[in-house]
Formats: sequence, structure tokens, C-alpha cells
Amino acid sequence: MTARRLMGMAAALALAASLPFVQAQAGTGSPSALAAPLHAQLDAQYDQVIADLVRITETPAPPFKEAARAALFAQMLRDAGITDVTIDAEGNVLGLRPGREEGPVFVVSAHLDTVFPEGTPIKVTREGERLMAPGIGDDSLGLASLLAWARLLEANAITTRQPVLFVGTVGEEGAGDLRGVRYLFTKGAYAGRIGAFLSVDNADAGRIVNAGVGSRRYRLAFKGPGGHSYGAFGIVNPMGAMAETVRGIHAIAVPTAPRTTYAATVVAGGTSVNAIPDLVTLDVDMRSGDPAALGQLEAAVLAAADAGVAAENAARSTVAGAITVEPQLIGDRPAGLTPGEDALVTAALKASQAAGFAARLDQSSTDANIPMSLGIPALTIGTGAGGGRTHSLEEYLETGRQRFVAGLSVGLAIILDHTDAAPR
Repeated sequence: MTARRLMGMAAALALAASLPFVQAQAGTGSPSALAAPLHAQLDAQYDQVIADLVRITETPAPPFKEAARAALFAQMLRDAGITDVTIDAEGNVLGLRPGREEGPVFVVSAHLDTVFPEGTPIKVTREGERLMAPGIGDDSLGLASLLAWARLLEANAITTRQPVLFVGTVGEEGAGDLRGVRYLFTKGAYAGRIGAFLSVDNADAGRIVNAGVGSRRYRLAFKGPGGHSYGAFGIVNPMGAMAETVRGIHAIAVPTAPRTTYAATVVAGGTSVNAIPDLVTLDVDMRSGDPAALGQLEAAVLAAADAGVAAENAARSTVAGAITVEPQLIGDRPAGLTPGEDALVTAALKASQAAGFAARLDQSSTDANIPMSLGIPALTIGTGAGGGRTHSLEEYLETGRQRFVAGLSVGLAIILDHTDAAPR
């Protein structure tokens, strides 16, 4: 089977997925003849995917505590037919499916962790075709999709030119700072061996993220002498320096293209309502798709902190000591880009469009940032039939069967296309 016919097979699979039970009339071995049975099998897996989705979602994976979900996902990969499954030193789950040739590995990935703290009640509920639970779409859906694709490849004895590595990463969210995928590319067993990367991380099968938004995150620690709120009245207060810093940050002008943003997000400190605090911390998030713009914003934010400290020290007494600020970098996500003309991008656009979705390129901050920043082709795609209220307790997914299966078909079509898949 030629490479052109195999690419046609992948596109035909996606097209078949947009139609209810398309049955091909072509001869055995033709692209459409393979595509229709694969789509029918995806449809036949629908109940299994939903069951996997519920099971994964209800297995807690709070930040830095993903071990229980990692163990579950590793076993589910084995149950799907992947025999070479391990958990690396960082906690990532790795399931290797060998290729016809030794060569660069194609990673298909979803993240294990959620944003919800330990102890958050997580129980999947249903209202019609809507499933609701914290983290169900971000990213339990991605993990369940990987399992469906692995089962399909194994059940049909489909071979791929290069090895396919199914990965469940840790630390994608928030303070995790992409620690799982960073380890995968820099220290893990496959470092230097990955040729392309596909992340599955949202419920919109038309959204193709080929631009990684970089971020710099700081915790600014404002320190002062502290004292009694009445007896020490008039001395400098870290709260005042923090407040002046936020005012200064909000006065920073940022470009709209490339989109560049900042946010003061978390404040902590103090011991009692009747005590001037000796420590107040402020977390600040900064983002941009342009490293230069991000660097300029970072310098401006740190300057605002210095100015806030100077203003507080000038406004009140420093007889007991002055205010200082200590910036701590708590997050660093590099920006990156996979060009629109890259074969991985064009395959994703075609697969999404053929499956009936409004395919478009977008930018975001995901696991794909790391390989993009290293010059390795990488994308983040959606799957399923849509959803909403991500990162909230009211998170939900739409699971209408036809569109849900069509959404699942997009990632599978990309895998088949990129790896020159063929029947064994």
C-alpha cells in the first residue's frame, strides 16, 4: 500500500466518522474499505469509552498526587493490548507500540492530573446526553480516547511505520509546570528519540493548537517587621507594598498582537486581624506567544514590585525595619510554534474538517509547549463532542453518540496518517 493511499485511508476514516455507519463498496484493502469498518468499531466502542471515562474521572488525580490514576491508566493500557507499559521516575505512564521500523517515536499523549485539590468530591452524574464531573473533559476524555485508539490498532493488527508511544503525563496543570512532559523530553528513556507529539486535551475536535503560549509565573514575597495593629501603627506594612504592586501591574500596557496578558491571582499572609503582617505573598501569571513580549512584561512586573516596595517604605516609618521583596519563579512554560504548513498540522486540519468539525488553528498553553519550544512538530487537539465549564465543579461533556464518535475519529485519523499505518 502506497503512502498516498495510506494518507487517503486516514482522510477517508475521518470522513466516514462524520456519517452514520458509512459502508464502503470498494474492494478489500482500499482506503474506504478499511475506513468504514474502523469507524463502525469506534462506534461499537462507544459504551466502553463512556465507561472508561467515568472510571478515570472518579479516580482522583489532584496536583502532584496522580499515582492512583497513573496505576489505573497503566492497567487500562495493558487491557487495551499494549504489552510494554511502564511508569517512569516522574510518574508518567508510557505504553509503547512497536513500529515496522526503528526510528523516531510518535507520542500520543493526554494528562493525568486535574486542577482540583485533594478531597474534592468527584462523582460523574448524567443529565440526558450530558456527563458532569470535575475534570471529566480536562483530561479524562483525552485518556479515554487514547485507550479507544490503542484498542482499535491492536484489534485490527494495524502496523505503523514508527513506534507509537501512548503517554499519560503528570503535572500539566498549574503549579505542575509541565513537569511530566518536560521530563519525557529532557531526562526520560525516550529523550532525543521523539519525532512528533500529539496531545489530546479538550473537548472541541475542531480546535487544533499549533502555537504554544509561553508563561512566566512568580510568587512575590513582601517581608517587613510586623507588629501590633494598634501599638505599632504607622510602621511599614507588606500589605501596602503588595497593593501598590498590583496597582502598578495593572498600569502596564501590553500588546494585543501577539496577545500578552497578566493576572494577579493568589494572595496569602498575615496571622491575625490585630497584627500587621511580616509576610504577604502575591502570585502573578504572565503569558504571551511571543518570547520577547513575555520578557518585556516580566521585567515590567518585577519593576512594579520594586516600585511598590519603595512607595511603602517612603510612605510609612521604617524605624523597626523596611519592606523587602523576594521574587520566586514558580512557573516557566516556553512558547513555541508548529508552522501551519507542517505535515502534522495539515493532517489534523483535514481530519477535523472531514469529520464535520469547524477546524481552525489556535494557541494555548499545553503539554505541546515543550516539544514546540524544542523544534519538534507538536499539536494539541480536541476529541469528543464538546463540553464546557472547564476547571470548575460544574465541568461537563456532551456525549451524543454520532458526534462523539466523529470527534474520536479525528485523533485516530491523525495517527494513521502520520505513521503510514497499514494492515498487518
